[in-house]
Amino acid sequence: MSEALEILAAHLELKRPDDVISSEINFGELTVTVTSAGIVDFVEFLKTNATCKFSSLVDITAIDHPTRPERFDVVYHFLSMYQNHRIRIKTAVREDEMIASIVDIHPSANWFEREVFDMFGIIFSGHPDLRRLLTDYGFRGFPLRKDFPTTGYTEVRYDEELKRVVYEPVSLTQEYRQFDNLSPWEGAKYILPGDEKQEA
Repeated sequence: MSEALEILAAHLELKRPDDVISSEINFGELTVTVTSAGIVDFVEFLKTNATCKFSSLVDITAIDHPTRPERFDVVYHFLSMYQNHRIRIKTAVREDEMIASIVDIHPSANWFEREVFDMFGIIFSGHPDLRRLLTDYGFRGFPLRKDFPTTGYTEVRYDEELKRVVYEPVSLTQEYRQFDNLSPWEGAKYILPGDEKQEA
């Protein structure tokens, strides 16, 4: 399998030299890093080329690297049922940069791209209906960015007196934000069975 992936990687680098930045095989999987400007042409090549035939889009996601100038990696997973291969495509995108939608090539990208927009704030230009998918109307921020607070900004609860759902700012007291990261057994006053072996 690894040899077949090496042949595929060499084929992609030969046929799309302007798009492919690098390729590597780890844990039996091929990952190809491509330019963000060439993502649409590269994905179309993957689908139509007789050697590739990656006809199934499995997933689109992103990775946040807050300290990097190109903050996000947009990651695509494809399956070729004809060749029995899987491939991962990565492309780096700046926070203020848009990336082209691949909905015209893979219609199933519609909701995947909406999810990435909702969770990371990455804008896909040319998307037919780019709006939030998982979060509520009026939601602030992008939950899968690493600078998003784990508690969020607002909490939702049902108010029995008002008989409606109420949105309120999150207010956790400081005692709930302090973690000592100790085992629950540290400092215990009793000896558990087997502890005597440690001293011997």
